[in-house]
Amino acid sequence: MKSAAVRSQLIAIAELRWRMFVNGLRTRRGKTELASRIIVTSIFAIGGFGAFAMAIGMSWFFVSDGRPEFLAIPLWGVFLFWQFFPVMATAFTNNPDSSELLRFPLTYRAYLLVRLAYGYFDPASALGSVGLLGVLIGVTGARPTLFPWTLLVLAAFALFNLVLMQMIFAWIERWLAQRRTREIFGVLCILFMLSFQLIGPIAGRLSKGPHPELRRDLQIAAEVQAVLPPGLATDAIAQVSQGRLVGGFTSLLFLTMLTLFVGFLLHVRIRAQFRGENLNEAPAPRKVKQARSLQLGWHLPGFSQPVAAVFEKEMRYLGRSGPMLLTLIMPIFMLLIFRFGAMNALRHSNSFARTPDMAFPGAAAYSLLVLTNLVYNSFGGDGGGMQFFYASPIQFRHILLGKNLTHAGVLLFNAAFAWIAVTYLYGAPDIAVTVATLAGLLFAAPLNFAAGNLLSLYSPKKRDFSTFGRQNVSQTTVLASFGMQIVIVGLGTAIFAVAHYYNDLWIAALLFLILAAISIPVYVLTLRRLDRLAVERRETLLAELCRA
Repeated sequence: MKSAAVRSQLIAIAELRWRMFVNGLRTRRGKTELASRIIVTSIFAIGGFGAFAMAIGMSWFFVSDGRPEFLAIPLWGVFLFWQFFPVMATAFTNNPDSSELLRFPLTYRAYLLVRLAYGYFDPASALGSVGLLGVLIGVTGARPTLFPWTLLVLAAFALFNLVLMQMIFAWIERWLAQRRTREIFGVLCILFMLSFQLIGPIAGRLSKGPHPELRRDLQIAAEVQAVLPPGLATDAIAQVSQGRLVGGFTSLLFLTMLTLFVGFLLHVRIRAQFRGENLNEAPAPRKVKQARSLQLGWHLPGFSQPVAAVFEKEMRYLGRSGPMLLTLIMPIFMLLIFRFGAMNALRHSNSFARTPDMAFPGAAAYSLLVLTNLVYNSFGGDGGGMQFFYASPIQFRHILLGKNLTHAGVLLFNAAFAWIAVTYLYGAPDIAVTVATLAGLLFAAPLNFAAGNLLSLYSPKKRDFSTFGRQNVSQTTVLASFGMQIVIVGLGTAIFAVAHYYNDLWIAALLFLILAAISIPVYVLTLRRLDRLAVERRETLLAELCRA
């Protein structure tokens, strides 16, 4: 009876998702989202086909050559991609929030299965499954008799990856429920991703001379990986391929036990959520303090008070966000990587003789890129506060102008900080380089702000800082922002190439000023149309940003 109830609930949820998809196609936004999804899926399909072919070739070679233990290489690749891609590319994930189903009378088993099903349709899970299919085909092509056993082992390995990913997301969402832990985790996550940039410099230094201790470290790493899930799956296949059935079953048993343990941790978290655990940031009761004197808002010379108020709000929000403040040092971090990494050797060669001159333009361009998610989803963090914008006697052009001033202030601060860092690491940039870079920002920033303002109204996306592994901007916004950045970076690169060809960077400054004379009026014209557009899009904005 329970199985029938679970089956009927799963069918109802599947039909609901299908009807939501079909009904969404009746709107213009739904159609553009579908077109964007098709384009992104096609890009993923190309990458997935390459990984699929590589997995087949490597697996066939290792097994046919009598070295099945080297299957750990493709399996570790699948494992790392499956677990880390959702973290580093949340713009492409499209997992619906399964907690919305808790308002309906679902059984716990149905809710858990829906959660796993949502996770399996994640791009990382789909591409990881394609990679495992390639390993299966490669092993079967080399040793057809291994097909049933390899299928069983890889299915267990896929289940482990799926359960582990969902367990990590579930517990991280628990930790992100409070602002302080959210900021700490965000800082750690950014530092972790930045640490990957150190791999190149470390590898370059290790390759300069003999390192006897490296062989010992590699042996220790090989022993450690053998008891981890990719190593266990590899050992299960390798043992059976060599006729040692007991060893293969033992490795599969350990892999199954790890899956059950991770599944238990997921069960603990999901069960608490299913039973109605409500995590919030309600402050503890405080003693009544004496009334403080009235604090006046900020004043921006040349701008109205509403613009100054929005600017103050945005700056205060950014000042309270540890991860956002940490992004300010990312351009400086990249300069350190290029200074002490591989570019340190290249900059002394004749072909890279002018590389230091490009350090400041590169850092300034990177400073603009780190603001992409903020600029192209300006109202994402406002959430339900969007209603106050509509209720207040203020024009939307002033609201977005205040937000753009915040973005411009952060950009100028980053550019100034980058100039100081470049001066310390490479020497003071030439005056022509500095002027050309500032002129380039004068061209690129208004164009980005104009596109960001339009997409913030046309494709809004509520940004929930307490969730993890979900999309923070719409798919249409992702593609549009990528296209805009490609155009801007392409134009900037072409202009600097022309200036280098004529050995005169003042040409670049002149060309950028000409383009700025075009982009600034485009921004002003777009800003004037935002009031009418905000009124036309108010239902879509409020429905997307104010929903529970």
